[in-house]
Amino acid sequence: MAYQFDGRIRFSEVGPDRRLTLVSLVDYFQDCSTFHSEACGNGIDCLDAYGCVWMILFWQIDILRMPLLGEHVITQTWPYGFQAFYGYRNFAMLDDDGKYLAKANSVWALIDVKSGRPIKVLKEVVSGYEMAPRLEMEYLPRKIQLPGEGEQMEPFRVGRQHLDTNHHVNNGQYIYMAEEFLPEGFVTGRLCVEYRQQARLHDVIVPHVYRGENENITVSLCNEAGVPYAIVKNERA
Repeated sequence: MAYQFDGRIRFSEVGPDRRLTLVSLVDYFQDCSTFHSEACGNGIDCLDAYGCVWMILFWQIDILRMPLLGEHVITQTWPYGFQAFYGYRNFAMLDDDGKYLAKANSVWALIDVKSGRPIKVLKEVVSGYEMAPRLEMEYLPRKIQLPGEGEQMEPFRVGRQHLDTNHHVNNGQYIYMAEEFLPEGFVTGRLCVEYRQQARLHDVIVPHVYRGENENITVSLCNEAGVPYAIVKNERA
């Protein structure tokens, strides 16, 4: 059964076109899963007690229509599987008529805080969730392939504004960073993000921009050695 909460698109969540931004959409989804976990008793305190944390490995977000300023929306989430180290969770945003605005798939890993390594999913941290069938949508592979040669852009440092409660760059912030390299007027129809390692305060991020078929833009956000922290792919609508 899906967990859901009602919302209304705020001025602080829209871009120049008065539509919800990509980062704000991800924030709705993140908030929804956090509310769900807290409501089920599987929230931050539970994870702290077992010395673990969920880290996202992959987003796939298919956007049908971005809602407008002031529009009422319903945001939903539910887990559809746990296997070994991994958790699989769907998200959806709907309008007042029950029509899909966006659908999403996500893959997570349960990480031991002390070792920083994945651990098998503990029944104690998932016992409160009610499973549901996975959402009907196309499911893409988790690994994002880089198309051809990329163009290296100016490096920048991670600031405090990029961090979350785990003291590393929040997954939505990588999307915000990559948006800087989209052409003016670019409208994203599908967003895929692969997370490979954690960036922390004062780390240097070196962006590499790849231009693919259908004017799709992929941004690899790397460390100074060229190893990606995250790869963000925006497919044109």
